Amino acid sequence: MFLGQYEHNIDEKGRLTIPARYRELLNEGAYITRGFDKNLYVLTATSFQHIYDQVNSTSLTNASSRSLRHFLFANAERVEVDKAGRILIPQFLREIAHLDSNAFVVGAGSFFEIWSPETWTQQNQRLNDADTNADLYAAFDLSAA
Repeated sequence: MFLGQYEHNIDEKGRLTIPARYRELLNEGAYITRGFDKNLYVLTATSFQHIYDQVNSTSLTNASSRSLRHFLFANAERVEVDKAGRILIPQFLREIAHLDSNAFVVGAGSFFEIWSPETWTQQNQRLNDADTNADLYAAFDLSAA
């Protein structure tokens, strides 16, 4: 499971060091794609296949389905963790997520996200609004037992 948040540098070639505890979960490689919040998603091969299967089961005649296919798959790349524990983020994805020399790597359970520091700060401000959160998450059954 991908948990926590970490700040890491992106080198001049676009390589980002992945937190050590995440690397063991990526031993079969991973896929990186555009996220829905001006961020990037990094998914294990199994998680990406699951999303692929779900999206692929939708009708090609549905405009939203086609748009989602373009959004996720036209912006996806397979990535490998190198011996130094880094992945290469393609330039076009760095541009989409406004990534320069730093990034936040944020656990999201079955995948992790990559955020620019500015966008992550804005997201965190929204997450810290207790009243908004109470309304947003009221419909979810989050019982611990």
